[in-house]
Amino acid sequence: MKKRTAFIGAILSLIPLGQPLLIKTGFFLTSSAILLSVSENAYARDASYYFDRAFDKAEKGNHKGAISDYTKSIELDPNESVSYYNRALSKYDMEDFYGAISDNTKAIKIDPEYADAYYNRALAKEGIEDYSGAIADYTKAIEVDSKYSGAYNNRGILHMNLGDNYLAVSDFSKAIKYDANNKLAYYNRGIAKSNLKDINGAIADYTKAIEVDSEYANAYYNRGIEKFALEDYYGAISDYTKTIEIDSNYINAYLNRSISKEKIGDINGACLDAKKIISLGNTDSQNEKWVGDNCD
Repeated sequence: MKKRTAFIGAILSLIPLGQPLLIKTGFFLTSSAILLSVSENAYARDASYYFDRAFDKAEKGNHKGAISDYTKSIELDPNESVSYYNRALSKYDMEDFYGAISDNTKAIKIDPEYADAYYNRALAKEGIEDYSGAIADYTKAIEVDSKYSGAYNNRGILHMNLGDNYLAVSDFSKAIKYDANNKLAYYNRGIAKSNLKDINGAIADYTKAIEVDSEYANAYYNRGIEKFALEDYYGAISDYTKTIEIDSNYINAYLNRSISKEKIGDINGACLDAKKIISLGNTDSQNEKWVGDNCD
């Protein structure tokens, strides 16, 4: 019987945190507002009206309409940083990354301590593959808010993608320090540790991610890869099985479980998984040949 000797499967891509939610904090009048004239009060209400309408449109996914209303709000009150910030979010969602960068820059010009605007500008810079610029903005967000877990996580991803896994581990560790339930930071630190050949450390981090989210399929899958590397085939099978329980169409989990079963001599089980891969539409020639050679 011809055995498959190459382990097939790769650690999944990093998953960064999403962008912050829309902020609805604009147009609070200070105590001095009682001195405004009637026309000035009307002016403020008009700006607030467009802002609120834009916010509602954005929440419903109508980003084109939201941009239009944020623009009207900005025309009436050009010094409201949140309007630029929220308009940038809608532009980002429409993949207008340059427009998002521009609006976040305007928000920062009005409020230089706007940590979320630096964070979102970094995301937009990632969209145009300006990774050094994104790192600079995540760093600035951290300077403003030293406990900004999401910024540490995303900066760590960029450090890892640029090949510096030690810096990445440091950033993910800080993300975890300031948010002990940041499952993405545990998951990403697991990948960085794996890159550094710290297999036990990677397993420990994937386990922590799973403790935070017991349905974290990718963490089970990656932990299975690390257990396989340690020749803990039963442990790997257990993790791939859990991955499949969560996502029944996870082709790589079936493939890796099939190889793991072959390693422990469970050829019938390996064949069942290999056939499942084919039924899911995977036409990998190596897998099909193995099925043809070894399965009924």
